[in-house]
Amino acid sequence: MKIALIDSGTGLLAAAAAVRRLRPDADLVLSSDPDGMPWGPRSTDDIVERALAVARAAAAHEPDALVVACNTASVNALPALRAELEPAVPVIGTVPAIKPAAAGGGPVAIWATPATTGSPYQRGLIQEFADGVEVAEVPCPGLADAVEAADSAAVERTVAAAAALTPRDVRAVVLGCTHYELVAELIRTAVRPTGLPPLVLHGSAGAVAAQALRRIGAEPAPGLAPTGGLTVLHSGRTAELPKAALAYPEGRLLRPVASAR
Repeated sequence: MKIALIDSGTGLLAAAAAVRRLRPDADLVLSSDPDGMPWGPRSTDDIVERALAVARAAAAHEPDALVVACNTASVNALPALRAELEPAVPVIGTVPAIKPAAAGGGPVAIWATPATTGSPYQRGLIQEFADGVEVAEVPCPGLADAVEAADSAAVERTVAAAAALTPRDVRAVVLGCTHYELVAELIRTAVRPTGLPPLVLHGSAGAVAAQALRRIGAEPAPGLAPTGGLTVLHSGRTAELPKAALAYPEGRLLRPVASAR
C-alpha cells in the first residue's frame, strides 16, 4: 500500500502521521513545493499549476491514493487534480471540520489564513454546516509561516495574537489550515487557559487519513509492524525530511525505522 500526500510545505505532516498511525505498513510519498511556497497569496491559476506539478511528481511513484493535505490547494485545485488523476488514483481533499464542530453547538471559532478567512468558500461552509450556530472567523497572519519554519517564538507570538481575537466563550476551534494541527496543544492552551473547561479542537488529519483508506478499500490496522517506507519530494526532487519537520512529533513519527533509532 502506498499513499501520497501533497502540500506547499510541512502542513502535510499531520495527515501523513495520521495515515502512519492507522497503517504503519503503508509506504508514504510526501510531495511538497518549497520552491513555490506559500501557495496562499498566489492566484488560482498559479495554485492549480503548482499543485498539479507536485501531484504529478507524486503520481510518478504510483501511489494507491493521493491526499491533498492543504486547504488552499483543495479549494483551488481539487477539480483539476481529480480530472487528471482519477479514476486511476483516487484524490482526497481537505475540508475544514466545520460540520462536526457546529454539531456540538456554539460558539465556534474558525482559525484560518487571512486569505481564507471571510472567503466565499469558508462562508459557504459556514452557511451549509453551521447555520444557526454562532461562528467567529479568526484570521491568523503569519502562523502557517511560523509553523513551517518551526520558529517557536514566532509561533507563540502569532498564536497569542489569534487567541486575543477569539471570543472567550467559544467551545470549539476549527483548525482551518493543516499547518495549525502541528501546534494544536499550544492553540488549546492559548485560547482556553488553565482553570477553564477544556476546549475542543477540530482538525482534518484523522478524517482525511481514514477517507484515504476507505477509498482504496483498506482497513485500519494500527497494530501492524512499522514497515512502511518514506519518499520525500521537494518541488519534484528527491529529498529528506527537512529539519523543521523533525521539530514536531508528527515529523519524527514519519522517519524510517532505521533512521529513527
